[in-house]
This record gives sequence, structure tokens and C-alpha cells, in this order.
Amino acid sequence: VQLQASGGGLVQAGGSLSVSCAASGRAFSTYAMGWFRQAPGKDREFVAAIDRSGGAVYYADSVRGRFTISRDNAKNTVYLQMNSLKPEDTAVYYCAATKATYGLRLDREYDYWGQGTLVTVSS
Repeated sequence: VQLQASGGGLVQAGGSLSVSCAASGRAFSTYAMGWFRQAPGKDREFVAAIDRSGGAVYYADSVRGRFTISRDNAKNTVYLQMNSLKPEDTAVYYCAATKATYGLRLDREYDYWGQGTLVTVSS
């Protein structure tokens, strides 16, 4: 599966932004999907994940209550709605796909990665 992330940009602190990730190929619904991010000079970190059906979602503590992950299997797309953005949310955001059903917070469980989209939050 090939993943194409889009929707990044520049937003002021406290604002909102939505990023999306479109998957090519069939069988999108057989993959759990995750969002990770990497800030300059830092390691890549888990942001959010969603299971195959969208029935279970997982969030990093740092974004819980502010970010919402969702998916539309008919459109082969996963979304990340980001509200109440903070300067520390500035990073390149990557979507990823996995056949795994557990360990969705771990980047090593993911087989396919998108190219990343830059989100910049100004103070």
C-alpha cells in the first residue's frame, strides 16, 4: 500500500488543522493506521492510531483530548483533526499502515509509511 499525507501548514497556537492520508491499492480496511510525528532534533513519536474498523482509537498522552483520529474505509483515507494546537506540536507528521492488531503505539509494528507533512504552530 502507498500512503500520501497532506494538509499540513502553518497555524497559530490555539488554532486547528486537519491532516489526511490517502492510501492507494485495495484492502485499506485490513490495515490499522497510525500517525507519528518527528520534531526537529527529536526522535519520531507516536501520536494516534486507529484499528481496522475504526472502532478502537489510541492517543499519546500529549495529544489526548485535543486530537482526533478517524478513518473512512470507503475513501481509503485516515484523518487527524488537531485542535488547540501548541508550538510543541510542530513536527513532520507521518501516517503509517500495519497489519498488526496490537502494539499500535510502536513504530516498529508499521510496514508502510507516507512521506510526511509539515505542521508548524507559531506562538
